[in-house]
This record gives sequence, structure tokens and C-alpha cells, in this order.
Amino acid sequence: MTDIAALLAPLVALRHDIHAHPELGFAEHRTARVIADALRAAGLEVHEGIGGTGVVGVLRAGNGPRKIGLRADMDALPIDEKTGLPYASRHEGCFHGCGHDGHMAMLLGAAQALAASLAADPSGIDGTVHFIFQPAEEGQGGARAMIEDGLFERFPCDRVYALHNWPALPAGTIATRAGAIMGAADKFHITLRGRGGHAAVPHDTNDTLLAAASLVQQLNTIIARNTPASANAVLSVTQIHGGHAHNVIPGEAMVAGTVRTFDPVVQDRIEQRMRQIIAGIEAGFEVSAQLDYDRYYPATINDADAAEDALIVAATVGTAQRAPEPAATSEDFSFMLQARPGAYIWLGQGVGENPPPLHNPHYDFNDAVLETGLRLHLALARHWLAPQE
Repeated sequence: MTDIAALLAPLVALRHDIHAHPELGFAEHRTARVIADALRAAGLEVHEGIGGTGVVGVLRAGNGPRKIGLRADMDALPIDEKTGLPYASRHEGCFHGCGHDGHMAMLLGAAQALAASLAADPSGIDGTVHFIFQPAEEGQGGARAMIEDGLFERFPCDRVYALHNWPALPAGTIATRAGAIMGAADKFHITLRGRGGHAAVPHDTNDTLLAAASLVQQLNTIIARNTPASANAVLSVTQIHGGHAHNVIPGEAMVAGTVRTFDPVVQDRIEQRMRQIIAGIEAGFEVSAQLDYDRYYPATINDADAAEDALIVAATVGTAQRAPEPAATSEDFSFMLQARPGAYIWLGQGVGENPPPLHNPHYDFNDAVLETGLRLHLALARHWLAPQE
């Protein structure tokens, strides 16, 4: 058996190195080189430049036809880090604030461990593992870019899994669920245009700020009054911009935000209602409005059998639990799950009563769960590729 304990210290060091050198989506050039070099050193077949900066390591054993994909994301966030750690980001405005550095380390460790195990005993699995290192998860659709670049044609997968750290769960707890586990992510940007003018004579203007204020109030009624009480949905206005002087009514204002849903019917209803409200604002305030509505990530929907298998396997590694409800956050692994059956899995990493959440400038991946994640990846591969009688 592979000495996993011997892998952990080098993996922690690699994780810290990647954390100190974060790169944004589709610019993960150094990160991709580090990962590709480590995969080659472990004896894997390596393919680079997939979907931009994506990397796939291939490990084959036996003649079995089964194939599994295991995915980790690579990109950082445009955030200034405030952890004060010795390995803190060296790049201003760029920070691994979502734990992708830890995801890469866990998946790389699984590749190293499985390759070493197969070198000692080639009969351990019968089939192919594709270790998928994906760029640009944070809102840029790197998963879709890899798929459009032929990911699953070049590296077929009967099942595909992704593992993401989850600070809200106790460290080491593994959770997933059948069906929706993450929300669809839409973003909207509404530009209101009117006739600006002097604030002392508002009757000579078409007040875009007044229109924007009414619009924000009405948008916030959609979830409460236009979607079923049983539907999980979120609409948040996150930006309002307009004006530059205390005595000028601006001729243009902007309102923007996000919508999160789990049901396409609810998603359609929210967009439809938004358009109706905007039309009413145009008529009521004599302004024009332009809506840009972008459904950029679909809901992350787990295959029921794949999720159930993941829970069974997780119980052999640590504490497994069925997630009671999905999260309203989004994930572009959703595109991979539209293309292939599989499941998205949460790995608890929370320490203490109030750990920093994901995307917080004080967040850091918990190195104590690297071993659990590594072992889960290994167990999933061995479960799906177990030699058949």
C-alpha cells in the first residue's frame, strides 16, 4: 500500500506555494506548469492547454472499459488577502480565497498515491482515471471551455466527481445529495436612461434615480410574491450607480444584481416578472430601460446513483452525511454534470465556532483535511474501477 502519510508534508508545501502565487481564471500558467510537472513526475500521461490552461493527467491500469473523471479547480479570486500568513499571496488583488489551492493538492496527492500503488500492484484497478485540473471556475465557465475543447471526447468519463471544501461543515465531514446541490447563477444589469437636469427643477427631468429606487423595491417583491413558497430562490440587488453632484439629477442610472434558483420553471418566472416590472418602470417614470440578463451557470444537479455511491464510499473514509438542502452558491461543475453523470461533494473544513467563509479575505484552506480529500478521491476511483469478477 502507498504510504499516504509520506505524501502529506510535500502536498502541504505545494499547497502553500500555489497559495503564495495565485492566478486568476484563464491565466493559471504557473499553476498549470506546477501541476503538470508533478503529474509527470508521478508517472502519469499529461495533457496541457485544454480549454485554455486546463490540465488532464491520465492513469490506466488493466484492460477494463470503465473510466472515471476527478476534477479540481485552479483559479484564484480578485480579492486582497488579509490572513497575514507566511505563505500569503504575493500578488496584490489576487487570492486563493475559495480553497482551490487545497483542491489541487488533494487531487494531485490522489494521483501520486494511485500511481505509486499501481506500480507496486497493477491489479488494484481495472480501467482509466482522468485527473482533471480545470481553469476559471470563478464566474468564467472554465468547465464549459474544457468541454467545448473536447474534454469528454478526448478523455471519456462514465462518471465524474468534484470535491469542494465547505467551512460550514466540521473538518473531515463529507456530504452530498441526489439532485440539486448548488444553484443556477444568473446576473442582471439594468440601465435606466432619462432626461437629466438641475435638481432644483425636477419637473423638467425624467428622474432616473427615483425610477431606480422604485425598481429596487419592486424587484425585491418577486421572490415573496411571484414564486411559490416551496421554491428555493434568491434575488439580490448588489449595485446601484448614478449621479455625481448634489445638485444634478443624472440622466442615467444602473441597477445590477444576481438571481439564484434550482428549478428552470422558477428561473423563467423570475426573469419574466423582472421584464414586466421594468416595462412598468419605463411607463411610470417616462424613462427607457435596457436589461442585460445572463444565465451564466446552470444549477449543479447530481446524478442520484453517483451521489449515493459517493456517500457509501465516503463512509469508508470518514464521517459521511446526506446534505439536507442545496446551497444557493453556484458552480460551473454543473456543465460537466450536464454532459456526464456524476456528483459534486462537500468536504468539511470548519474549525471553531465561526470560521471565515469562502470568498472572505481572512479565509485559508485547512491543511488538516488534505488527507481526507486525498483518500476520498482514491476511494472513488477504486470503487468505480474495481476489477470485475
